[in-house]
Amino acid sequence: MSKRTFDDFDDFAGDYRDIHTQNVKLSGADSFYFAAMKVRLLQDTEKNQSLQVIDIGCGDGSTESFMQQYFPQWKVLGIDVSAESIHVAQQKNIANTTFEIYNGEQIASPNDSADIAFMAGVLHHVAYDLHAGLIAEIFRVLKPGGRFHLFEHNPLNPLTRYLVNTCVFDKDARLLQSGYATRLLSKAGFRIRQKRFIIFFPRKGILSRLIFLERWLQWMPFGGQYYLIAEKM
Repeated sequence: MSKRTFDDFDDFAGDYRDIHTQNVKLSGADSFYFAAMKVRLLQDTEKNQSLQVIDIGCGDGSTESFMQQYFPQWKVLGIDVSAESIHVAQQKNIANTTFEIYNGEQIASPNDSADIAFMAGVLHHVAYDLHAGLIAEIFRVLKPGGRFHLFEHNPLNPLTRYLVNTCVFDKDARLLQSGYATRLLSKAGFRIRQKRFIIFFPRKGILSRLIFLERWLQWMPFGGQYYLIAEKM
């Protein structure tokens, strides 16, 4: 594309998980493990009750499968700019979940309508000049007191950079420093409640015995990803 907007995932929708699993095999886990891990992390701060949830950049809907497993009372809307990914997600027929195509700019939800917004590994696939507008839309649709859970790759981690550089659907990705993401959310009006760095050790092999240490390392800016929890004031 002559001017970058959103990276195109239509060609990868049908076998996204297989491609991603192959790409991250050095981590000792598959693509589904990391999708489930992010949802499990939400259990630290969110409850299984009737909440309106929106997942921006939902892809093939695998995250929604885990949301239904861990938070079965949630009402989830998954949106994505990839029509093929939305088609794959809709075939999963996940309870309490709706999938819709999204134009990448306006979220088709009323003001102050969502309790939770979730976005994992999406912003690095979006042109930088569109970030502020996207975050402003998320702020708009959240209720006062609503929470925004943002996961992104950490460019300070050398393994993360390697995996991104060798992944076919990350060829146009531009990773975001955690400080940039924090400022982006703050400028939109969010209050940052938590900032954590996650995934320091491989999920299999001898070093996996050290995973229990990650709870004490989340302040250290070298984890494979970072996790921000922000609140609409």
